[in-house]
Amino acid sequence: MPNCAHLPLAPTEVMTDMKTSLSSELAPSTLTTDVEGTSPPAFGHAMHRLFEFDPSYVNLNHGSYGSLPMPVRIACDKLSARVEANPDRFMRIDCIHHWIEARTRVAKLIGAETDECVLVNNTSHGVTTVLRNFEWNEGDIIIGTTTTYGAVSRAIRYLGDTSPYPQVSTFKLDFPASHAEILENWREHVRRVTSEGGDLKQTRKVVAVIDAIVANPGVRLPWKEMVAICKNAGVWSVVDAAHAIGQEVDINLSEAKPDFWVSNCHKWLFAKRGCAVLYVPRRNQHVIKSSIPTPHNYHSPQDEHYNGPQTFVKLFEWTGTIDYVPFLSINAALDFRQWLGGEHKINEYTHNLAIAGGKYLANLLGTSVMDPDGDLTLNMVNVELPIPGDIKYSDEVNSLLLNTLLVEWNTYAAHYYHNGKWWTRCSAQVWNEISDFEFLADALKDACQKVVKFAKQ
Repeated sequence: MPNCAHLPLAPTEVMTDMKTSLSSELAPSTLTTDVEGTSPPAFGHAMHRLFEFDPSYVNLNHGSYGSLPMPVRIACDKLSARVEANPDRFMRIDCIHHWIEARTRVAKLIGAETDECVLVNNTSHGVTTVLRNFEWNEGDIIIGTTTTYGAVSRAIRYLGDTSPYPQVSTFKLDFPASHAEILENWREHVRRVTSEGGDLKQTRKVVAVIDAIVANPGVRLPWKEMVAICKNAGVWSVVDAAHAIGQEVDINLSEAKPDFWVSNCHKWLFAKRGCAVLYVPRRNQHVIKSSIPTPHNYHSPQDEHYNGPQTFVKLFEWTGTIDYVPFLSINAALDFRQWLGGEHKINEYTHNLAIAGGKYLANLLGTSVMDPDGDLTLNMVNVELPIPGDIKYSDEVNSLLLNTLLVEWNTYAAHYYHNGKWWTRCSAQVWNEISDFEFLADALKDACQKVVKFAKQ
């Protein structure tokens, strides 16, 4: 049980507490007293009392936006009240202590040093920050994939459209595929990219954006091995780990050694939206010359008293007035996960449910899972939908699926078109049970039938 002795203060507590010492006031734990001294409910539907879903909503899409546990939400509300009780004191004095604590705890979870980690709004923001800080030159290359997340893919494309126009190289990923196949093809792609270019290949930089877990399809990539291939080839690695923290256990970035790594904390870790951790090892912090937006403490070489660039961490301490509560909610989220039993216990349940639920759903739909052996699956499972592959994606089809599932059935699991087939990506969480997949099957049958009927019109 985590230490819950020092809680976020309600407004009536603020004036009294100002008489206490700063170190006591800013103790790390922020878990609300609503769960202090109690045992958590069993995983499954009993967990619903710790979340605030519409009672009739069957949520199998945690992966898109995350879901805030009620104890963490209450801790955030108390912290927000404390901010409003004295905005000046909180912003100018108190906030930094909570921010350091959040960074320290999340760094420990991912096997990094505290001052190698900063907090940003989301993974897309973090990846863009890294890519915009590279000094691009003619002949440089950015490697993306056919399954790179949309906003990140567009960020790569934007850089390729902007002077000095780095080349964009796209690695083709079609699923199902084994890790062995992916690695063989990745090694060859990197070899080919780095061997071309004549004289430029001696001076140009190559930067590869690698997913830890692809968004759609929701599959685990052998990202650590892909990073190693990049390192051996002299290629920079930027890991989009949006779905990793809280879903992939035993992340050890000090061993994996990516050049940059970003993961959302508001998805699988249960922090408040939006919040992500950006990891930049000390060896690469010279690359990051500015956060986005550029902070007031940026050091310019043109400054009269310039004495070197600003330190990495200080660039991200204050980038303008925002709501810092989502960043600071990492502390309450980690307390909550510890109270539930910790990372391995949580992910053992959700992974096993994803495997079993995916097979059950496929059987009910008369289709198949993308990953029958489970090698690509953590807590998101991909199941083929009974929609003919010659019905391609369109705004009308997308709207029909969304409205049928969300409005008529009050359930959802992500849908997408990949490699000539329609699929659903189901996110298994601690509140789910196998019966949720049965309910989803009925909703998907209805939605898919409507799509087929629409396509025949």
